[in-house]
Amino acid sequence: MKIVIISDTHMPKMAKKLPDSLVEGLKGADLIIHAGDWQTLDVYDELSQYTTVEGVSGNVDGTDIKEKFGEKIILELNGKRIGVVHGHGKKGTTEKRAIDAFKDEHMDMIIFGHSHIPVKKEMDGVLLLNPGSPTDKRRQPRFSYGLMYITDTIHVEHVFYDNKG
Repeated sequence: MKIVIISDTHMPKMAKKLPDSLVEGLKGADLIIHAGDWQTLDVYDELSQYTTVEGVSGNVDGTDIKEKFGEKIILELNGKRIGVVHGHGKKGTTEKRAIDAFKDEHMDMIIFGHSHIPVKKEMDGVLLLNPGSPTDKRRQPRFSYGLMYITDTIHVEHVFYDNKG
C-alpha cells in the first residue's frame, strides 16, 4: 500500500498548482493523507483525481474544510492505527500538541503538520511524521512530502525537492 502524506499546501496562496515532484509521487498512490492547511477545497478536488483522500483541517482552513474533515482522524490501515491532526494550538510545541491529541488512544503512528518542518522519529513506540510542505518551505532548505508503505510494518520516508514548479 503506497500512501502519499502532505500538509500545509496553502493553495492558491503559495502555489497555483501542485508541484511536479508531488504529482510524480501521487502516481500509483493508494491513498493520500493531508494533515491540514489546504486553504481551499480545490486542493481536495485536485488530489481526488489521483486516489482516495483523507485529511484534517488546519488553522487557516475555512468552515467548508472544517465541516468536511474535522480536526482529527484515526485511520486503520493494514492493522495499523494512524492518527492525523494538524497540530496547531497555544500550549507546547506542534509535536507535543499532536501527541497529546491522541494521548488516550493506542497509535502506531501520528501524522501532523503546521510547523512546515519535516520530522520523522519514533517516540515511545509511536512513529511521528510531519511531511513538511510541498509548496511553502519557509526556512527549510527544501520542499517536501512523505511517502509511506504499509505491510506488517510501516515504512516512511521524506521526498525532498528544490523547485515547486
